[in-house]
Amino acid sequence: MIRYLTKSRFKLALECETKLFYTEKEKIYPNKKIDDAFLESLAEGGFQVGELARQYHPEGYSIDDKGDKIPLEKTEELLKKDNVTIFEPAIKYKNLFIRVDVLKKSGKTMDLIEVKAKSFAGKDSLDFLNKKGAIRSGWRPYIYDVAFQKLVMQKAFPDHKIRAYLMLADKNKRATVDGLNQFFRIQKDSDRYTSVIPAEALTYDDLGDEILVKINVDDIIANIFSGEDFIEKPGMSFKEWVFFLSDKYESDIKISPQLGKKCKECEFKCSKEERSTGLKNGFQECWKEKLNWTDNDFEKPLMMDIWYFRRRDDMIEEGKYFMEDVTKDDLKYNIGSMPGFSRTERQWIQIQKAKNKDIAFELLLEELKEEMDSWKYPLHFIDFETSAVAIPFYKGFHPYEGIAFQFSHHQVSEDGIIEHKGEFLHTERGQFPNFEFVRALKKELEHDDGTIFRYHNHENTYLNIIYRQLYAAEETDVPDKAELMEWIKTITHSTGDSAEKWKGSRDMVDIYAIVKKYYYDPATNGSISLKYVLPAVLNSSQYLQQKYNKPVYGAENGIKSLNFKDKTWIIPDINGHIPSPYEQLPGLFEGASDEELAQFLSDRNLSDGGAAMMAYAHMQFTEISDYELNMLREGLLRYCELDTFAMVLIWEFLNNEVQNERD
Repeated sequence: MIRYLTKSRFKLALECETKLFYTEKEKIYPNKKIDDAFLESLAEGGFQVGELARQYHPEGYSIDDKGDKIPLEKTEELLKKDNVTIFEPAIKYKNLFIRVDVLKKSGKTMDLIEVKAKSFAGKDSLDFLNKKGAIRSGWRPYIYDVAFQKLVMQKAFPDHKIRAYLMLADKNKRATVDGLNQFFRIQKDSDRYTSVIPAEALTYDDLGDEILVKINVDDIIANIFSGEDFIEKPGMSFKEWVFFLSDKYESDIKISPQLGKKCKECEFKCSKEERSTGLKNGFQECWKEKLNWTDNDFEKPLMMDIWYFRRRDDMIEEGKYFMEDVTKDDLKYNIGSMPGFSRTERQWIQIQKAKNKDIAFELLLEELKEEMDSWKYPLHFIDFETSAVAIPFYKGFHPYEGIAFQFSHHQVSEDGIIEHKGEFLHTERGQFPNFEFVRALKKELEHDDGTIFRYHNHENTYLNIIYRQLYAAEETDVPDKAELMEWIKTITHSTGDSAEKWKGSRDMVDIYAIVKKYYYDPATNGSISLKYVLPAVLNSSQYLQQKYNKPVYGAENGIKSLNFKDKTWIIPDINGHIPSPYEQLPGLFEGASDEELAQFLSDRNLSDGGAAMMAYAHMQFTEISDYELNMLREGLLRYCELDTFAMVLIWEFLNNEVQNERD
């Protein structure tokens, strides 16, 4: 078989040339991102955007065959027409191979249209550029993708004029029909292929005004081809670089790695356990090759793992690869003027504890006590699950309009009683949940003026989104809009992009910020993510271990739960380590008869908010039985309840430490 340099492989090389050698060798180099493209497209509505673009060209012919031989033959035949539109035509030049999203041929002119679910709020191609006229970093992968395709097209059709476009979700547009999102259903044909099924008898007129915009990028690509805006490979032109990549890939020759901050997120990593089965760690191979390291070097704390460190590339250039090499000057160390750890103080604590193999946690008790004394009972802990997809659900909405479909609420009274107080989950297809969502949330929280807690900015951001949606709504449609808007303002603060400014009297307290300012545990490896902080807290708190090593959660005389019964959260493994409670969540599809359904999610357990978003997209856009729907609903309810209970556990830990200090 010919080893083609395709669009996806070119984009991978744009991240890191060496990855071309590791890719598609899962039995040798496991790939941690192998399902990401599918999952991301499912969550954002990317599959529907591709189908919507086709519906905007009803005259088009679709080539849905896989592989290369048949698609190339069908493309060649269709291109004999003077005027033709083709979806997914196959174009080949030497060992370069692409499938174009939409190709429009008019005589000797061909329009190459790359369709992306990415949002665009600008006017023309100038909005892809920064003040210096170079491509903005966020747009660079998309522009280079089109540039690669245009190069292949020019080589394959030298006597044609090739024009290149990006087709994007236009945030300046609004849907003019209801249910646009529901016109397209997703069907996963296999592990690698997915198809979108349009509604029966769907016509162009059914789609309303177009919400995708087509932007010509020929001028930008010309700068890439000329070298004016090409910095990826010094000493080579863009064309030379493409053929360099294709030759190396065709020959299966590894390109010498270039170490950098990008290595931190490398997907070609594997654990010791995986390596013991014969699998290889691509990340480690690169570092061994460049630095002559041995396995023992990877046992030392790496500089790359310093939390929120912005100077990783500088350190690599200076030969400082380990935490022990990093100095206070390297961090630009400073003590903050506000209470709590500054960013660099947290970094220095991480470095020192790693260097000294110190596993004890740090807690600024005096500052924490002062902050906790300002909190008012009963305490409320809330968490939202949300979605934002490219094609709007509802008439009048923009692409990527925020949807809040679920919340959970735990309450702690002054006498220490903990209960899962309430929840909300809206899964009906094609219905807008946000106003019903905020009414239900208001009903949960309006009975007192107790302190409300969230974890990070997500809940505040989404309540601001709903506030703006209420502002735009007609009073005839939402009679209580003024009441809901005023209530939202009491528990939030305005975001930076808001024209109206406020800070509510019950503005939510961010536990993420509390942890960041006052608490550090080496077990988190510097992270403040809930999935790292929670197990660290559980493993360091004897109080929590003694309380939750028995089935008190959801017990008749224990802690009230809406989704768990007689649950024991503290279950040490054979080494005495307490795993994250999230690992105990039952599988979403346990007992489901349709095995392929399970392949829609990379993790059969809901282990993070991204998975919850994907589960919601799955319920909205795929054909699913009532049984499977109920399984997903139960999984979402358990997951979201654990999110707010996790916040309670962190509060219990902090509160117990403060009380012990006072005693």
